[in-house]
Amino acid sequence: MSGPDRPAPASPAASADPGTGLGARLGAIVARVMTLKPVRVFLGYSARGGPLMASGLAYQAIFAVFAGLWVGFSIIGLVVQQDVGLRNSIITTIANAVPGLIDSGDGSGAIDPSTLIQASVLNWTGAVALAGLLFTALGFLASARDAVRRVFDLPPITTNFALLKVKDLGLAAAFGVAIIVSTVLSTASTVLIGGALDLIGVGSNSIAAQVLGTIIGLALVLALDTVVLAALYRVLSGVRIPFRRLVGGALIGGVGLGLLKALGNTLLGGASTNPLLASFAIIIGLLIFFNLVCQVIHIAASWIATGMVDAGIPADPVAEAKRIEEERLARVAAEEAEAHRPFPVR
Repeated sequence: MSGPDRPAPASPAASADPGTGLGARLGAIVARVMTLKPVRVFLGYSARGGPLMASGLAYQAIFAVFAGLWVGFSIIGLVVQQDVGLRNSIITTIANAVPGLIDSGDGSGAIDPSTLIQASVLNWTGAVALAGLLFTALGFLASARDAVRRVFDLPPITTNFALLKVKDLGLAAAFGVAIIVSTVLSTASTVLIGGALDLIGVGSNSIAAQVLGTIIGLALVLALDTVVLAALYRVLSGVRIPFRRLVGGALIGGVGLGLLKALGNTLLGGASTNPLLASFAIIIGLLIFFNLVCQVIHIAASWIATGMVDAGIPADPVAEAKRIEEERLARVAAEEAEAHRPFPVR
């Protein structure tokens, strides 16, 4: 075929798939999104079984909370029985911490606080509840420890079993004390705010007083949640986390828990609208709430773990140093074996 009769070769741009350019751009966008820290945090959380661990912890948490309420309110009834204001403040704090758990008088809660306050730990029922509290609470803390360590790719702690249980018991008691201290601080701040506003001529029922009281209350709750999460990650789980990263991750988790508490009644309402769940909607709502709480705990831990990996900070410096030494010894042994070969390997 002569030159003029030959078809002109197609240019590369014309012969290329018209979707190739779009596909390349989409691929670049996806690759860029996958490098974002929030995406890597969630992927790491999912890859380490975070949702499954959260479901198991939620199941344990609901039994631990019920047993703890029975014993805790029995003690509250004995210790602060005469201080009605403090007792009501503690009830309000717990009701706000776990929406739908305590009946505030509208019949929407699972437990009537007056029944719990009248209960006694000095009988067989109290003894059984105390034993149940110890079993479920310590089991929950042990599972939470292993779950957090798994998020950091760490093996279970090999400390003596009895010492671990004593440590867990101390942390559980400290958490109960923290709730009481937070309640006392909240009550005291309310009184101080009212007194200060009265001095400047602003009524305690004014909008300014209500806004200021709400802000201080939210700040106290956020501080308590942040401290509890920091203790969970560092003290309970035994993970060596730099202070700045520990506070940052715990603060993120505290904000997440605050949002869940604000939406708690919505979760319970959603469960009650399902006719199949209406008869036990409160229990289902609590299970959903605790599941989401445990997921927030694990996601915040994954945030800390991802940041430490990015910065090259080992979660277990001792194990990391041991691994590096083993790699060095293996490399030296391989070099010595290569040097003593009679013939070079081609």
